[in-house]
Amino acid sequence: MGAIISTQGLRKEFRGFVAIHEVHLQVSDGSVHALVGPNGAGKTTLFNLLSGFLVPSAGRVEIGGRDVTGLAPERIARLGVARSFQITTLFPALSAREHAELALQAGTGLGWRFWRSDRQLRRFRDRAYELLAEVGLSEVAEVPAGALAYGRKRALELALALALDPRVLLLDEPTAGMGAEDVDRTVDLVRRVARGRTVVLVEHNMSVVASLADRVTVLQQGRVLVEGPYQEVRQDPRVITAYLGEHDLGESELGEPDLGESDLGESDLGESDLGERDVAHS
Repeated sequence: MGAIISTQGLRKEFRGFVAIHEVHLQVSDGSVHALVGPNGAGKTTLFNLLSGFLVPSAGRVEIGGRDVTGLAPERIARLGVARSFQITTLFPALSAREHAELALQAGTGLGWRFWRSDRQLRRFRDRAYELLAEVGLSEVAEVPAGALAYGRKRALELALALALDPRVLLLDEPTAGMGAEDVDRTVDLVRRVARGRTVVLVEHNMSVVASLADRVTVLQQGRVLVEGPYQEVRQDPRVITAYLGEHDLGESELGEPDLGESDLGESDLGESDLGERDVAHS
């Protein structure tokens, strides 16, 4: 299985602070690949480099064998790459169906012209309903996004990403802030939409990683610490040290999956809401 995403010597600096150090990454076509690591590891920065939201200081990014280094996010999206974000970004007054119609329209020459007549959008209606059914939102198709429960908002965002019919789906902490029931539903949803696609996810919940990922890359201080199948990675002493420190190298709390919140908690395993983003804008 060849690599659909490849980076060589990827580096990102913010005013002298090196957030990503010479990262070499290979993501196999058709796989689910997880990026994990403790706070400040560089996961979101790497994600932003892959999707074009940041330009590398050095190195190269290839998608589908094409050099996309420095391309704008919309140009990378046209190559079949769709991305979700950690924070929901929906129009509260628009229904789930209207969101799906707009996302489908965005893939045409009309773009995001939501002021067009309803007649213009109506041609996307059948496919919009199909997308919502795919993510389990048929029954709330006409409900405004602002009235949806948090888990359903995340599902709607996934539907919007799928509207582009992507080859590669980049998911930034898809279960962040969810309770156990929503986590279970999201795991099932991601597993379904991953069929025939490549999925790269940043995820703090190690139970989710264990359930979904074919391969795991662990980052620490902007470098690749270790990479491999989850069961190998979770037992690697370097990974246990990175998460728990030098004082406990026994049975790691990255233990058996229960599909609930990781024993280490979101604050320990998640990307800091400040961290790299503040560095980028400082």
